[in-house]
Amino acid sequence: MVTATHTVFNQAEPLVGTNLFDRNQALQSALKFNAPTLDTTSLSALGAQMGSAEMQTHARLANVHTPVLHSHDRTGHRVDQVEFHPSYHALMTAAAQAGLHGSPWAEEAHGHTRRAAAFMLFTEAEPSILCPISMTYAVMAALPGNAAIFKDWAPGLTARAYDPAFKPFNQKTGLTMGMGMTEKQGGSDVRANTTQAVRDGEDAWGQRYTLVGHKWFFSAPMCDAFLVLAQTPAGLSCFFLPRVLPDFENPSGSGTTNAIRIQRLKDKLGNKANASSEVEFLNATAWLVGDEGRGVPQILEMGTMTRLDCALGTSGLMRQALSIALHHTAQRQAFGKRLIEQPLMRNVLADLAIESEAATALSMRLARSFDHKGDAHEVLMGRLLTPIAKFWICKRGAAFAQEAMECLGGNGYVEEGGEGTMARIYREMPLNSIWEGAGNIMALDLLRALRKGDVAAALVRELAPAQGAHPALDRLATALPSRVEHMATEMEARRLAQDVALAVQAALLQQSAPAAVFNAFCDSRLAGNWGHTFGTLGAAVDFDSIIERAMP
Repeated sequence: MVTATHTVFNQAEPLVGTNLFDRNQALQSALKFNAPTLDTTSLSALGAQMGSAEMQTHARLANVHTPVLHSHDRTGHRVDQVEFHPSYHALMTAAAQAGLHGSPWAEEAHGHTRRAAAFMLFTEAEPSILCPISMTYAVMAALPGNAAIFKDWAPGLTARAYDPAFKPFNQKTGLTMGMGMTEKQGGSDVRANTTQAVRDGEDAWGQRYTLVGHKWFFSAPMCDAFLVLAQTPAGLSCFFLPRVLPDFENPSGSGTTNAIRIQRLKDKLGNKANASSEVEFLNATAWLVGDEGRGVPQILEMGTMTRLDCALGTSGLMRQALSIALHHTAQRQAFGKRLIEQPLMRNVLADLAIESEAATALSMRLARSFDHKGDAHEVLMGRLLTPIAKFWICKRGAAFAQEAMECLGGNGYVEEGGEGTMARIYREMPLNSIWEGAGNIMALDLLRALRKGDVAAALVRELAPAQGAHPALDRLATALPSRVEHMATEMEARRLAQDVALAVQAALLQQSAPAAVFNAFCDSRLAGNWGHTFGTLGAAVDFDSIIERAMP
């Protein structure tokens, strides 16, 4: 009697139980270049945790069992609560314990660089829960605009603890914050916002206001507080908006829920574990941060940090997609060979590996600039590279994910099992390019950055160590300063962002990566020995070295 129709064979085992840091040579090289004295012990431990089966399971469950909005309780009272699966809370706990939100503000040396590497490692396991983590990290740059609130909230915002309880800030072990900028009529044009703020007195936290209006994208609505923009007589201003109002007379009290009405949760393409919402403010109470009329510059202090995280997040997703593709093709056979031995597949994999390492190098270089705020060159490079890295790396993400998915064939397109990670990565990739300012907004921000000091001289200094290493890089490096100095038209801003990104990536690879990676990058991206898709590197490339370096 026949008991089975076929035997299962030639199926790749999922990538699980691996240390995401120990085999990531590109990230390790970037750390040695940007922070040579950094102790990476904690990063190795995090890499093991994020590569574990337990974390993969939490990532899958948090995305399958998505957040649920409860606007009212069973008796009809307004509650505005979002319910999450336990795996979401497990992931948030791990992120907080790793210090991905507040640790750089409490560390003296290399804090932002170490945190950037950790953020990339966590992203490989699950990126969407990092939205509130990223905003909590970023808010520390803007919240000092209100010294009283900063003093009260900073300890909770930097604590390595996650506390999902809905109660007053001073009764919690850890705090998270979000932000609300865009409205339905304006989007990125926040100066078109209609939310109104009316002065309502003064108390221990300074000038108090009442807010009436809405926000079209209000991510992570269960955070403890938010920075939001609203109109005052002096213009658009920045406000601190807590979910639970403080009781200055009775600090141990239960507190009053602020009038933040969650209208609905967004049904997004990806980023499923994170709750993004539309909200209305019905006489909500908020406190001024900074000066009236200076809301955009104030909140952009926060936006700068979240844009760094967009570049880091895409770089982390690239690395995970590449790792899955390499792991799969090393096991799967077709036409008498393992896929990884097939010449065309080797070209694709090497090309992806080059792109991934270049993204890691640029992201980590940007993170380094935030560790050296007292260095004039680093300040200029941070201002220049933030919109460039956000623009270029995030733009490359979607095409990268599609090519990596194709390495798995049909198995990459399904949601099931370990390979389902690739489908989740593909849906997540466009997000970082859109959020915190899409491509055109980044190009316009680059034009603003060009007016901040002698950017051309800073760029020359940045590229100088790689001078003479490759003729194509020399040609681009020679032409860029003049373009930077005389860029006056928006029409060419995207092209300038691309070219500066490629030049800086090349210079970084020359200093931190093997010659095989650097030469292949310059020959393809700068000298033109490349097609219009991944897998079109020239035949002279050292494919063996590049692929071996990238193996997970």
